[in-house]
Amino acid sequence: MNYNAWFECDLGCTYPLTEVIYRCKNCNGLLNVKHDFDVLKQRSAEDWKNLFEQRYMRTQYPYGSGVWGKKELVCPIVDDGNIISMYEGGTNLFWAERFGKQLGLSDLWIKQCGNSHTGSFKDLGMTVLVSMVNQIISDGGNIRAVMCASTGDTSASLAAYTSAAGIPAIILLPKEKVTREQLIQPIANGALTLSLETDFDGCMAIVQKLAARKDFYLANSINSLRIEGQKTISIEIVQQFDWEVPDWIIIPGGNLGNVSALGLGFLMMKQLGIIDKLPRIACAQAARANPLYRSYKTGFTEFKAITAQSTQATAIQIGNPVSIHRAIRVLKQFDGIVDQASEVELADAAARADRTGLFNCPHTGVALAVLIKMVERKQIQKTDRVIVISTANGLKFPDFKVAYHNFVPNEPAPQYYNAPIELEANYDSVLKQIDKQLGV
Repeated sequence: MNYNAWFECDLGCTYPLTEVIYRCKNCNGLLNVKHDFDVLKQRSAEDWKNLFEQRYMRTQYPYGSGVWGKKELVCPIVDDGNIISMYEGGTNLFWAERFGKQLGLSDLWIKQCGNSHTGSFKDLGMTVLVSMVNQIISDGGNIRAVMCASTGDTSASLAAYTSAAGIPAIILLPKEKVTREQLIQPIANGALTLSLETDFDGCMAIVQKLAARKDFYLANSINSLRIEGQKTISIEIVQQFDWEVPDWIIIPGGNLGNVSALGLGFLMMKQLGIIDKLPRIACAQAARANPLYRSYKTGFTEFKAITAQSTQATAIQIGNPVSIHRAIRVLKQFDGIVDQASEVELADAAARADRTGLFNCPHTGVALAVLIKMVERKQIQKTDRVIVISTANGLKFPDFKVAYHNFVPNEPAPQYYNAPIELEANYDSVLKQIDKQLGV
């Protein structure tokens, strides 16, 4: 079938996906990717399910990818030969049985989106964006480099995919506000990495000015091609549950692209008849970077950008989110809520869940802290199926993990503090300490 997709603004102006454009030329609104549903609906819901099952995590390139296995619903106009994929997606849906029991929940799951090539969910959108750039260049387009502003994970993903494609990358990072592990990723992949004396919002302001040049391609989530890849998280979650829809999805929110993306994925499935209901969505923000939460408290009648304060959840330390209006629209459609977590709450929630077999990044800690609050308020019922979106691999944030378990003299230890006990190399001393700790 002749599947098609294009850019479209809220007022109906359309542009081809191969055009280097991010906002409508007429209304200046953000562009969304639209699909030809008349063609998509010619395949039945059962046929879509069967097709996705046949492709899922198989070896036929690129359809074994969790993203490109849904190519017709994502970006059908890219030639297979121009797709840059590292078999992103297909990530573990972790049954948090023990942690759930502690909270009184029987059906709690953590979607481990950080179990990806560069260690974060950003790979899902970046494969689509870089593949489109590859298509544009293949068609004769003049793109010198792909660029982004980043708090760490976007830059790592962009650098990896452009490196695989042989396309130059330009990275703008806020100086000393990303982890060492995140910083080394674009450096190792050969990206031009610029460390600026500002925060993420300052980097974003500069990169958007650079984006006025048509020979630089912008890779931030203002570009809705990223959203198209990330929406496959929704499809994959439902697929992993044999096409059953969960009751709640809890998502950490910074630039808010993921809130928009997951909502879009569920809406698309419902429109195609693959599912017959929608979950509720909760967006979790760090209290020190909470512009969406503040808007939610006004019933979304007001929104004001803020200067985000320093938070351990560095990837969502954003005061002026690009996808704010998309996210608000999704939350209204999904009877959504927004809540926040303090620095102590997010650190304790991450550490508490770690003790049940997880290893959480700070941003997942924000979502887990909001989960705990929602259970305590009885917004989430005991039998609800709840999915927490884990956005990145905890191994990318060792300073966050180590700092929690480092004893600070004259200060109370964190609630889930657990540090090594130093002993002499003596059998009796070791056994005595073991007995003491195990309560024997």
